[in-house]
Amino acid sequence: MAREEWTAREAAHAARVDAATARHRERRADGRSHPVEDFLFRYYNHSPAKLRRWHPGAGVLLEGAAGTERAGWRHHRVVGDAVALDVGSFLEARGATVRFVTDLLTATLSRPAHLGCFGLHEWAMVHGLDQDDVRHAGWPLRLGPAGTDEVVERHAVRCSHFDAHRFFTPTAVPQNQLRPTRESQVAMEQPGCLHAGMDVYKWAFKLAPLVPSDLTADAFDLARDIRVLDMEASPYDLAELGYAPVRIETPEGKAEYLERQRAFTVRSNALRRRLLDVLP
Repeated sequence: MAREEWTAREAAHAARVDAATARHRERRADGRSHPVEDFLFRYYNHSPAKLRRWHPGAGVLLEGAAGTERAGWRHHRVVGDAVALDVGSFLEARGATVRFVTDLLTATLSRPAHLGCFGLHEWAMVHGLDQDDVRHAGWPLRLGPAGTDEVVERHAVRCSHFDAHRFFTPTAVPQNQLRPTRESQVAMEQPGCLHAGMDVYKWAFKLAPLVPSDLTADAFDLARDIRVLDMEASPYDLAELGYAPVRIETPEGKAEYLERQRAFTVRSNALRRRLLDVLP
């Protein structure tokens, strides 16, 4: 790839990420937090600076890059005046992760989406707790603690995602029909799960620089959109922040949740296929 082309792509990616992370960076500088927009950075521990770094993926020689800092990046090699990803070096260090992600995404794509969870994982994370003890204590529970508990108890909770289930309160764990574990993740992950959809972003950035940055940025956009539904359908009242609740305790709220969940399944599966296409 000619220097003029890759530097233009690099700059466009940086601008895209800067725009997407501007408000988070402003809040961080001021010591403020946001229960929706800051989640991806706190939970996944991947900074805007790391997301901003552009990678073309495997098999691309970047002409004129030998004299740049890119030449010294890990898992890169200099070829004349160009720089390319050293796939062999990367796989030697990260091969086990590549195999795990390949198995996980392939298994997830092989299954039909389960669309009846209605975001109850967020409700199960506050079941049995007082308002002061919930994760986002600064934001009131729409139905109060007792009303929130009642929603969990009268629904069939069927959470298949370990990293959501592990935050269930002790009183909510018995409400879940499933018992996901880290060891059973490949066997249980399914494409309708909102958290599995957000995790496509995690797998993309964890496998940088093998994964092209445009794919990682697309996965970030999906994860951010999913997080909005995740919290709009949660028990928290975030109207002050401009988020209208998806009242999953009602038939109308369930219908809205299903429609949006279905659309996220399509988007996340498309990204899973793109990610598998670039993995060796």
